[in-house]
Formats: sequence, C-alpha cells, structure tokens
Amino acid sequence: MVANLEILSKEMIKPSSPTLYHLRNFTLSFLDQLAPPIHIPLIFFYQPSQLQTYKDHAQISQLLKQSLSNALTKFYPLGGRICSDDFAIDANDAGALFVEAQVHSNLLQVIEKPSMDEMKQYLPLEPNGSGHGITEANTILLAVQINIFDCGGLAIGVQMSHKIADGTSLVAFMNAWAANCRGDAEIHQSSLDLTSLFPPKDVLNSGFKPTVGITKEKITTKRFVFDREKLAKLKQALASSPGSQVKDPTRVEAVSAFFWRHFIEATRAKMDSKSKKMVAAVHAVNLRPRMNPVLPDHAFGNLWRHALAIPVAEGEKGYQNLAGDLRNAIRNINSNYVKTLQIGDEYLHALKKTMELVSKGDIEFCNFSSWCRFPVYEVDYGWGKPTWVCTTTLPFKNVVILMSTSCGEGIEAWVNMLEEDMASFESDHMQLEVPA
Repeated sequence: MVANLEILSKEMIKPSSPTLYHLRNFTLSFLDQLAPPIHIPLIFFYQPSQLQTYKDHAQISQLLKQSLSNALTKFYPLGGRICSDDFAIDANDAGALFVEAQVHSNLLQVIEKPSMDEMKQYLPLEPNGSGHGITEANTILLAVQINIFDCGGLAIGVQMSHKIADGTSLVAFMNAWAANCRGDAEIHQSSLDLTSLFPPKDVLNSGFKPTVGITKEKITTKRFVFDREKLAKLKQALASSPGSQVKDPTRVEAVSAFFWRHFIEATRAKMDSKSKKMVAAVHAVNLRPRMNPVLPDHAFGNLWRHALAIPVAEGEKGYQNLAGDLRNAIRNINSNYVKTLQIGDEYLHALKKTMELVSKGDIEFCNFSSWCRFPVYEVDYGWGKPTWVCTTTLPFKNVVILMSTSCGEGIEAWVNMLEEDMASFESDHMQLEVPA
C-alpha cells in the first residue's frame, strides 16, 4: 500500500435516467460468457497546467460525476450487477463505483519513474475484484477512481468488467464519457445486445472454465519501452534474417515475436531434455473488422478471440519466423472463423481439447493483447488530452499488454509473470538487447 494516497470518498453513480423495465434483464452473449471474470484497468494522467481554468477539484469532480451519470444512461448495463448464474446482467441502476483520493506526491515524478505497486493504488479495485471495503465489488461492472495530486494534477483510474466488454469497448466508453463532460451531449454507440450474433451457450457444463489462466500466485509486472529506434532495429532484424517469412513486419509483430522467443528460451531453461512441452503464442484479435458485415469500432461488448500460433520445430527456426507464425495465425481469424464462433458448439469442443493439453502440461501459453490502436490519447474531458495512459498488473501469468507510447511512435510492453520467473527472465534473457 502506498502511504501517500488517502481515500476521500466513495459513492455509487447511478444513470441520469432510469433504465426501462424491458431492458432490465441483459443477457450475456456467447463471447461474453467466454470472457475472464476480471476488470480491465486503465489510468489516464492529466497535467496540472491542463486544469488551471477550473476553480477547484470539487468542480472537476462534479463535472465528472454528472457526465458519468449521463453516459451510464446510454451504456445502461454498466450501472447494473452481474447475476449469480453468470448468464445475465441485472440492469438495476445500482450504479458505478466512484472513488475520490488525494495523492500526496507530484504527478510528474509518478510518470517519469512509474512504480507498478504504486500504479495499482490509482485504481478502485484490486485485480481480484475486491477493494475499498465494497462487499459487492466482484459484481460491479464499472469502477472509477479520481486521484487528485497535491501538485494539481489528476489521474483517472477506471476498471470495467471483462464479462460485458473488451478493451475496445472500454476505450469507446471513456471517449463517450469524456465527450459528454466537455459538452458534446451526443453519445455515439451501437446496439449493446450481441446475443443475435453470438447466442449464449451452456458454457458452465461444456468443460471450459472462463477462469482458466487466472492465478492466485503473486504476479509481478514490468514495463519495457521500445522507442522508434529500437522498433526499427527489431523490424530490420526480422526482415533481413535469412529465410525470413516476414519482410514487412509491423511493430506489434516485431515486439510480440521478440517476447515470444524469450518466453520459449526461459521455459526451455526450466525443462529437462526429454520434455516435449510446446510454448504457443496466443494473440487477442478484434473481430469487428473481420465480420461480414463489418461492425463499427464502437460496437460494444466482447468482440474478440484468440489467434493460436504453435511453432513447428521451433529449435531449428529462428526469431524471424515466429513473426510469420503469428501473422498466419491472426490471418486465420476471418469471416469463416466468425461463423464457427456463431454456431458455438464446435468452438467450445476445441477449447475443451486445448484446456486438456494445458492441464496435462503439454503446452504453455505466452499471451499477447495489443492496445496500440486504441484511441486512449483522445480521451479529452474538456481540459485536453492525457499526458500518459497506462495499465497495471493483471491476475494472469505470461501475459504481455502492448500499448502505444504517448508520442504514438513507440510501444510500451507491460509483462506479467510469476515473481520467481521474472527474475530469471530479466537476468538471463530479458536484457532487451536488440539483435544486431
């Protein structure tokens, strides 16, 4: 716990207009059912100079509360609670958690030398869903914490339940909330109900558990920054390697392949020579542009699935071909793949088979999610765009979240690993030396 943070207040912000009775029972789609029961975290930092035109922080707080209330009317399920059967949401207008905190430190120091333990304090809930003595924390769908720094700066920490939305939806909501706060009352948002596209299934009795991968072991998170120059070297190394399958690697492909290689090396270092365990890469893919017809970016819900890349004869192949494996796996997430998802049963069976391999120890996953194209730096509440946007620890091991740097030219990689693995990972394999 960071000693220089003081909780000032906490309350529930309800939608500005009550949800209509026929909308109260909000059924989760098949993809919502598959989503892990965690909250997606983001923190937006705003400099003191951006807030000088406001009388005081009480005025800012009131603006944020009122505009959040307005936004909840449009995104009405977010003000409800998850039902006990994990099959639906009771859109009962119980409200979103709103916490205010005073931070007795300088915002610039936090941004220049971010501490992972300190970052978690700017969020209202712990990664496991608990927080601030809120007994219903694990059923809350949206939680916000306004962090007021002594220097006059502001950090808005937000967590949205993955059971109702993905990262794309979270950022779409944040931009809608911000637009309302700065005076743009029109909130653009498509239908929230995805059950016609992805009808719900009996997931609980299928053998698949949405909690797979979530661990109670201590996770440590490190941030690795790839600036424009380092990205250029990584991409050049991929493109120029003999036999490379990828001559025009994207920055996400380059960084993902770089980490994947190190995950493979770190895992092999712990295995005996007879082990045949595979280290597969799993990359989250946005389904919206891959559907027929295409869905808009602001389509709300869980509209993503994993691309699974399994290296063939990985010891003989090089780092350069891992990017090709990733590219091919992601390309396989197409409209035909979506049709299989919409049927559901075949996909559930495949998931179950994969989980059996995991339980037997035959395969280990290195998980990636790219948030690089999320318009997080467009979230302007009326005092300008954020100086920095970041995430924090997630309760999974071997997970890498990729985010654009504030200038848009680099990548910040947030790596979550078991504590004992990270030390070895850093010292033996993760010096972040770029291949010559």
